[in-house]
Amino acid sequence: MKGPDKHLLAAGEPVPVTVYNPNGGSPFLLVADHAGNAIPRALGRLGVAAPELRRHIAWDIGIAGVGHVLADALGAVLIRQTYSRLVIDCNRPPGMPSSTPEVSELTQIPGNIGLSEEDKALRAKEIFWPYHERIDTEIKRRARVRMPAVLISLHSFTPTFKGVARPWHVALLYNRDPRLARHLLALLKAETGLVVGNNEPYIVSDSTDYTIPVHGERLGLPHALIEIRQDLIAEDRGQHTWALRLARLLPRAYAGMTAT
Repeated sequence: MKGPDKHLLAAGEPVPVTVYNPNGGSPFLLVADHAGNAIPRALGRLGVAAPELRRHIAWDIGIAGVGHVLADALGAVLIRQTYSRLVIDCNRPPGMPSSTPEVSELTQIPGNIGLSEEDKALRAKEIFWPYHERIDTEIKRRARVRMPAVLISLHSFTPTFKGVARPWHVALLYNRDPRLARHLLALLKAETGLVVGNNEPYIVSDSTDYTIPVHGERLGLPHALIEIRQDLIAEDRGQHTWALRLARLLPRAYAGMTAT
């Protein structure tokens, strides 16, 4: 990566963003900020042991499968990020410490320690910005053809974090605009046997998030961030179960929101 024209991604490596069901006609626009755990060859494994890169610190386990099934069930577009959140987190404002974390949970990430501003900018240029530019392009396309855009950000969370168990099966996250999230929250709470989190184990904020504040709140689009516990969607069966549940509830939540 030397010389005036530095590149991070080499020929033949995965593209930073993929679009599934690009002609989907649903108002729902599905995005997955942490769907992949690829690492550019130039970065090796970031100094991290291979088993760690299969853990939640590297990606949102199971969410790619949920996204694909949900996109098929709704007839929706799914835009998903390919590279590990340890390379650059596509739901963090570039430049903040958690964008290229030196420690994730309790695991040190040697390949992120002492990064130059140039190195950080290169990761953003080749991975972060192509992903968000593709989301922006889809939203603008819908505006041109007067097609609704309802932004659904799909995530998963670990059942335990730093030794603390998390009881929720699913959670809804939102900040300034709770319209859609609150309708979906009520529907999920009415499902039998679910423990549903309301802005937990995380919250959405300008300092910790990028996708919802930038593509949802700033543009006034209806939106929700959905978190599903990873042990429930680690396998195909759970991914299908949760995707079909959301495919059933999301249109009802949107209808309820637009009716009020």
